[in-house]
Amino acid sequence: MLELKGIHKYYNPGTVNEMCLFQNFNLTIDNGEFVSVVGSNGSGKTSMLNIICGSIPVEGGQILINGSDITKQKEFKRNRRIGRVYQNPAMGTCPSMTILENMSLADNKGKVFGLSRGTNKSRIEYYREQLSQLGLEDKMDVKVGALSGGQRQAMALLMSTMTPIEFLILDEHTAALDPKTAELIMELTDKIVKEKNLTTIMVTHNLRYAIEYGNRLVMMHQGNAILDKKGEEKAKMSVDDILALFNEISIECGN
Repeated sequence: MLELKGIHKYYNPGTVNEMCLFQNFNLTIDNGEFVSVVGSNGSGKTSMLNIICGSIPVEGGQILINGSDITKQKEFKRNRRIGRVYQNPAMGTCPSMTILENMSLADNKGKVFGLSRGTNKSRIEYYREQLSQLGLEDKMDVKVGALSGGQRQAMALLMSTMTPIEFLILDEHTAALDPKTAELIMELTDKIVKEKNLTTIMVTHNLRYAIEYGNRLVMMHQGNAILDKKGEEKAKMSVDDILALFNEISIECGN
């Protein structure tokens, strides 16, 4: 279980540009949930992910995993339990290294073997099996920079879930892809989440994906969760329902 309790987050504190994004923000995500998060730009979606992963600190409140307080835990330590895939495929892979080197480093959390750049030959068959999902099983000596954006994003997804993790964080991970490739990445995402029973938080601007994938839907607005639907309630929702709420917010904000 992941809990955000009484979170306070300020940007530019103590300056004329000080902004309070989260004020006493609370959110609980149960084990096994796949939560789709939507909201306009600046609503707090990515900041929430950064707080969970430890990329940015908070001014108040607690972050708990299964009752254990990780609020002050460093990001690299949280990475042992949390896998993250970013919008930009370049952030999840190293283009100057081969597919094998990338897989080895991800599999061993960055450990280097001898003087090599992290190759782990004892795991090649496992890597080949994983890469067969992408049609890359015979291209392990190819540098990742030579792959398409979709292939790199698929690799980043595989690499983030190779070691045992408890949570998967998807930060608009299909936004930079063409529609066909995005569909393939979402299918792979759903497969991995179900097979590994990962508690997942997916931020997306694609409202159809938010509706079709996962068992919970959260809409953020000005640092608050203004919509939270689970299970049957979520299943009954449509893209039009979300759009109507977006339009209502836009009118209230004078847009």
